Amino acid sequence: MAKYSFDLKMKIIKDYLSGEGGYRYLAQKHQISHFSQVERWVNVYREFGEEGLMRKRQNINYSVQMKLDAIELYLTTEMSTREVANEFGINNPPLISAWLRKYRKNGVDGLSSKRGRPPMKEEIKVSNSNKNEGKDLKKAPENTNRIKELERQIRALQIENASLKEWRRLRNAQLEKNSEHISRFIHNLRGFFQLNEILEVLDFPKSTYMYWTKRFDRENPDQELEDIIKEICEKHKAYGYRRVTHELRRRGYTFNKKKVQRLMKKLELQVTCYTRKSRKYNSYRGQVGSICDNRVNRRFKTSVAYQKVTTDTTEFKYYESDKKGVLHQRKAYLNPFMDLYNLEILSYRVSKQPTYEPIKEALEEAIEKTSDCEYRRTFHSDQGWAYQTGNYVKALKKHKIFQSMSRKSNCLDNSPIENFFGLLKQEIYYGRVYRSFEELESEIDWFMDYYNNERTKERLGYMSPVKYRQYYNNNLAA
Repeated sequence: MAKYSFDLKMKIIKDYLSGEGGYRYLAQKHQISHFSQVERWVNVYREFGEEGLMRKRQNINYSVQMKLDAIELYLTTEMSTREVANEFGINNPPLISAWLRKYRKNGVDGLSSKRGRPPMKEEIKVSNSNKNEGKDLKKAPENTNRIKELERQIRALQIENASLKEWRRLRNAQLEKNSEHISRFIHNLRGFFQLNEILEVLDFPKSTYMYWTKRFDRENPDQELEDIIKEICEKHKAYGYRRVTHELRRRGYTFNKKKVQRLMKKLELQVTCYTRKSRKYNSYRGQVGSICDNRVNRRFKTSVAYQKVTTDTTEFKYYESDKKGVLHQRKAYLNPFMDLYNLEILSYRVSKQPTYEPIKEALEEAIEKTSDCEYRRTFHSDQGWAYQTGNYVKALKKHKIFQSMSRKSNCLDNSPIENFFGLLKQEIYYGRVYRSFEELESEIDWFMDYYNNERTKERLGYMSPVKYRQYYNNNLAA
């Protein structure tokens, strides 16, 4: 093993303390065999100063009691072997690890045994040391029991710590902590701890554990139902247990919604997308045209299709790269028109700029689709600048359509379309990054078709908006 001079050690330590480099850098610079040697010098210097770097290791005989005290301090605290060695004035920290290995292998006898040629000393000193050794051995049984008790407490703390992590995992997954989960957890710990210790710490009956161990390999009686639930949730990622239950009933399966909820928790299929909120796009620019009354006045329900239509504008963000490959954040705007009869999206346009042109196109399409309504129609919106313009007002008057506007800064007056924006963004927008306008527009087109034709709503008797309208139109025709 290479020996290094005191001056070299001090130079490296001063370089490290002055911030010139880390352990690895200084070890390579000064050709030290391993960076841990530099780390050891720095720790010794901080603890003992220059004297610690100059002192030589000596063959010192430590008593059994001292070894036991050092082992006890190491096991019962979070101190490292170096810190324990400094506490007892031991100049060779690896001795602590060696003592611990000997103690675990041979008990107290492992600490008192000596190997190699005994030192040549006077008979008087030898006899005195034997007397002291005998006193230590008398205390050995008490110390052995004490160490065993401490190790038992440590194992209990380790089991408790592992159980707390498992309960946290179950809570985060919204899973119920039942006897089966606890039994499986105990079964996984048996490779590290004794069964009686685990049962004692968790206060869990052994009979219950043995009952579940015989059933770990049994066939799952709900396997077919779980497969169908997975299939439904794969297609409808935002379906909760209520809509999954009605989808099962539509397919001919009759199960209680509580069972479906329990299985969805077990399979970790709970809906997690409805958690995030974002800033609402505000198109209000003051009074730039005519403001009309709030004719709808939150009376959103109607029994006549196309009688009440509402609209609004919302904002999306996406990223585009220029010719140099630099990403820039862009904005897109969605302008839908919704029928309050069945919450169906009649028309919509997606644009890169908040201009009147896309609103005009969506408005003309909505007017055309609702032209067969037997009653005079009402188009509701907020006080956005586009809905105050003369062209928008004239288009409504031309077709004898009432115009209705929410009160200023009151989103509840237009809550159906605001709720739709929330559904749209939670299911396809939040948590995702779109790299082009075309990608975002394509995803919005998919969701509009899915929302109108497939996505069921509890308010509509678990039918999609289009199927709801067709169902009641057929009943009226009959």
